[in-house]
Amino acid sequence: MGRKVSVATCCLNQWALDFEGNSERILRSIELAKANGARYRLGPELEICGYGCADHFYESDTLLHSFQVLMTLLESPVTQDIICDVGMPIMHHNVRYNCRVLFLNRKILLIRPKMLMANHGIYREMRWFSPWNQFRQVEDYFLPRMIQEVTGQETVPFGDGVLSTKDTCIGTEICAELWNPSSPHIQMGLDGVEIFTNSSASHHELRKADQRVNLIKTATTKSGGIYLYANLRGCDGDRVYYDGCAMVAINGDVVAQGAQFSLNDVEVITATLDLEDVRSYRGEVCQPHMGSEHKPCHRIKVDFSLSTADDIYLPTHQPMQWRFHTPEEEISLGPACWLWDYLRRSGQAGFLLPLSGGVDSSSTACIVHCMCVLLCQTIQDGDSQTLNDVRRVVGDDSYHPQHPKELCGRIFTTCYMASENSSEDTSNRARDLANQIGSTHMNINIDMAVKGILGIFSMVTGWCPQFRANGGSRRENLALQNVQARVRMVLAYLFAQLSLWTRGRPGGLLVLGSANVDESLTGYFTKYDCSSADINPIGGISKTDLKSFLLHCAEQFQLPALRGILAAPPTAELEPLTDGQVSQTDEADMGMTYSELSVIGRLRKISKCGPFSMFCKLIHMWKDILSPTEVVQKVKHFFRMYSVNRHKMTTVTPSYHAESYSPDDNRFDLRPFLYNTRWTWQFRCIDNQMSQMETKTPQQ
Repeated sequence: MGRKVSVATCCLNQWALDFEGNSERILRSIELAKANGARYRLGPELEICGYGCADHFYESDTLLHSFQVLMTLLESPVTQDIICDVGMPIMHHNVRYNCRVLFLNRKILLIRPKMLMANHGIYREMRWFSPWNQFRQVEDYFLPRMIQEVTGQETVPFGDGVLSTKDTCIGTEICAELWNPSSPHIQMGLDGVEIFTNSSASHHELRKADQRVNLIKTATTKSGGIYLYANLRGCDGDRVYYDGCAMVAINGDVVAQGAQFSLNDVEVITATLDLEDVRSYRGEVCQPHMGSEHKPCHRIKVDFSLSTADDIYLPTHQPMQWRFHTPEEEISLGPACWLWDYLRRSGQAGFLLPLSGGVDSSSTACIVHCMCVLLCQTIQDGDSQTLNDVRRVVGDDSYHPQHPKELCGRIFTTCYMASENSSEDTSNRARDLANQIGSTHMNINIDMAVKGILGIFSMVTGWCPQFRANGGSRRENLALQNVQARVRMVLAYLFAQLSLWTRGRPGGLLVLGSANVDESLTGYFTKYDCSSADINPIGGISKTDLKSFLLHCAEQFQLPALRGILAAPPTAELEPLTDGQVSQTDEADMGMTYSELSVIGRLRKISKCGPFSMFCKLIHMWKDILSPTEVVQKVKHFFRMYSVNRHKMTTVTPSYHAESYSPDDNRFDLRPFLYNTRWTWQFRCIDNQMSQMETKTPQQ
């Protein structure tokens, strides 16, 4: 009959500039797609070079090596008899474009440049690429000589075109084009395009996956059609984790779904669908609008079919229900996968974490434990690549992990860094958690190092600073806290470099940080303390979410030590104890609660609020718990803390991007780091508004 098409989409764990590894994973995905009977294979955005090349996109080498990989793909017998859709950067008329290259049997059918760029949030595509602004127009692109020798083509179509095969019509979208109010699939659908493809480099954020799924379902609910979605997966060398979710949808229903989080480098999703379902759906729903496009798509004829003549016995995929992860599950999976990619690609032999017995460092420890659980599950499922990577990390070619706790002891070292201001309770909580997850745990006392540094200061100046509790000033008190915190960072790196040496094992350890997004926002940490690490898996996650995550871990992995950690008040333990008990708490130091900080953080970044706008919103949002005068105090206090400490974000540890209000200074939250911390004009506007509110008589 020739009406059922078999198509494949995929998730690939690519690595920026790893042309050899990237090409191998692309070929593997094509091989799997063909084995599953697919006649069309879609890959992620910029899969040949990797999406995260950043300013390497400026280099001619990146373009050259991308074409060399394309030549390898064209020549490979694996790519024969299937339409392959791959992503790479291409320069046309001296302008760089983010492109899809569609080819079949050593012939390039179309080069389709991206038309609507991602240039918000973490994305900076306009820095490296230009959008193709010529709607429905196609030009000749002169191929490099190396490609001409393979394809026998001198020029190929370049621009806004679609493929017209013997049995259907295929149109392309690239990542952000789906999220745009004028998405190309709308016009393509009205002009009879039946299959839409989307190649993405979409990163993980907590609570985001449903938006992506709903956009794809809506795209085909409105005008019918088949929608293929491909995405990157993993850490390709930066702060983000691309979270897969490859899928196939038809007429508003998802019929095939890939994993959101996985350690598998290559995942291929194949679906068989009936084109007549699209045509009958459009015949009823869209008939009055079909063919109304005044400028039809530029169709490139392809002498190829996605269907076969005898397909009556071929079953089609049926609608399925998408299961979304809870935020707690997302935290246990996304950062864990990101940590593993970073570890295996960095060439190091494990992690070291200063474990204080508080919520933040315990969250980081639990994420490493989740990583070990994932590794053991993946190896048990028969993934030889993951097993080889684990063996390389531990330095043992015969090693086979038997249990997550045993693996944790191999690759994870924790240390409790006690001072005279540390309590027995936090030491016990850290030790108990380490025992339950299986990490190699050490107790280190830092008092000798602290006294040595203060001794040098006293010898040079003749002065001896004191804590506030002992009669010292605020300046002395803060300096003494910072010395302890910074000594911990120095010792963390020393033990990370030499711990394995003392055990007769090769390699070093990556130091993990554990400052949450709210503390980064207010600067409630010491610059260059033990929050200064190699990477931080929780730096984009709020304290509120971390507490929920620990509760999830306590139940999911039977870690009873976490309940004691959750019950304890958050504390830095940098000031002297009172009768052996902690006298310093985080929320008292900050002058606001972590839940208040989450609200303020979202208003500052997501709602784009300065001090005055934030005040205007919070007097309504918090009207049941705070008076307007108290709201003023909170807003002013926050912006003073934020502006005084913003300089710390310029040196903060690279963190997993998980939250849309992250203050990450790298490329997401671009702000000055030298402010007028008095905010005189802004605060005066707030005060004037308060005066008006106090003098205005409420209307009866």
